[in-house]
Amino acid sequence: MESHKTALILIGYQNDYFSPNGILYGVIEESSKVTNVIANTVHLLQCLASTAALIITTPIFFTSNYEELIDPIGILNTIKEVNAFQMGTPGSETIEELYPFKDRIMEVPGKRGFNAFINTNLDEILKEKRITDVVLAGAVTSICIDSTGRSAHEKGYRVIILSDCTSARTVFEQGFYCSSIFPLYAEVMTHTELLSHLASSVPV
Repeated sequence: MESHKTALILIGYQNDYFSPNGILYGVIEESSKVTNVIANTVHLLQCLASTAALIITTPIFFTSNYEELIDPIGILNTIKEVNAFQMGTPGSETIEELYPFKDRIMEVPGKRGFNAFINTNLDEILKEKRITDVVLAGAVTSICIDSTGRSAHEKGYRVIILSDCTSARTVFEQGFYCSSIFPLYAEVMTHTELLSHLASSVPV
């Protein structure tokens, strides 16, 4: 892997998921604690900050009346019912642990559902930067990570999903997706394994 051809896509690193006061914190709390997602992500960002890797965040935002959601079902309906990710609210903001890297992270707006490629210009940015390897981190493992990962694979990118930087609804779900679902279209590794792959491509 080469850092200048690699993009780290951060999905869902917002207070409503990852802050103890977040509306949906309980949805992923158990899995997040087990995988130590925030600490691992911060370490990854610290290591990538000085490289040529592209770092992107794709936050999800909704207006106060959720007019963007037409007949939502499942988790999107839940988001609407509990008023999560409303634009301009503390819950929709990026978690403070990522603040030190804000000048290094490119925000790609427009995400309104599971797939970070839909309603955004993410694919155009990746192609413009000549990215070949897409690395996914964030939440929720079985929903946004899986949906975005499949889409990236179908668009021709090599997909890497970080097992210790993703959060599912349960520990079982996290393990099941990492062992049985993601390997069908992606490589699964820890953030330290990713860093090792990137380091091995740097000429000595």
